[in-house]
Amino acid sequence: MQKPVVNMWSVLAMRKMMTTICLPIVSASILLLSLLAHATPSITPATTQLRSIGISVSDLGNPYFVKLIDATTAAAERLTHHSVKMYIHSDAYDINRQIQQVNSFIDKGVDLIILTAADEHKIAPVVAKAQRAGIKVVAVDMNAQGADATITTDNVQAGMLACERLAKKIHYRGNFAIINGVSVSSVLERVAGCKSVLKKYPKITLLNDRLNGTGSAEGGMEAMTYLMEKYPHLDAVFSINDPTALGALQASKQANRNEFFLASVDGAQFAIDAIQQDNIWIATAIQRPIIMANKAVEIGIKLLQGQPIPQRFILIPSMLVEKP
Repeated sequence: MQKPVVNMWSVLAMRKMMTTICLPIVSASILLLSLLAHATPSITPATTQLRSIGISVSDLGNPYFVKLIDATTAAAERLTHHSVKMYIHSDAYDINRQIQQVNSFIDKGVDLIILTAADEHKIAPVVAKAQRAGIKVVAVDMNAQGADATITTDNVQAGMLACERLAKKIHYRGNFAIINGVSVSSVLERVAGCKSVLKKYPKITLLNDRLNGTGSAEGGMEAMTYLMEKYPHLDAVFSINDPTALGALQASKQANRNEFFLASVDGAQFAIDAIQQDNIWIATAIQRPIIMANKAVEIGIKLLQGQPIPQRFILIPSMLVEKP
């Protein structure tokens, strides 16, 4: 059988034609891959809307926390442009009660938890549990270990402001007492700030700093009654918050004791009114719950959207309100 005659010129022509066809295809494929590589955005988490917030605060009888809750509700609706479901509880400084509340928030599937921790360390496991469920946790007013962000008053500074004012009023000498509170970060820091001021003035004697006024008017009244019974003369008393100071003021008036001056932390309206009208209560270091609430909601929304949070621990400066 005769072998077919291969025309070499035909083969070369065919190869040239295939090369001419294939090269643009390969080049186009490379170009397309290159464009896709540069055009594809980095992968980011899907945007999650803020639909519900669980709030656990220390004391709903304290106007400061009431204002914090009201401001949080207003901020959530303003920033999301829709109604946000709010679950609001008071833990009464009871960590076990607060843990139950946070567990209930998890069961409800809230998007964000805002809390004032009853115990900054013992709250950590349930905070981690919430985060595993995809819930963001923001601590306000008090530290909470493991929280996604923390926003508090500069409590050390607040204690310093109030006690510096008291020290000046008593001419940097005399008998000084502190009505303390529950062992949460905000209280510990205020007392530490106050003591740092007193250490500068050797003629001021700190008689007592251990009484727990429980952060309430009733506790303040009880603590002040004890101080007046134990010490025949007091020159200055620092209270860790306004409700405690109100109780101390009421106790002093019942006992007809007016030889001392009183200062506190919070900036509640009733405290400001009392300072303007009374000669004993001379100052309160203001907290800013509205600013705190706004920042908590803003940060919570950013966290839900997967946006970076440049600052996860925010201190809000305090200011002193005093009689003119």
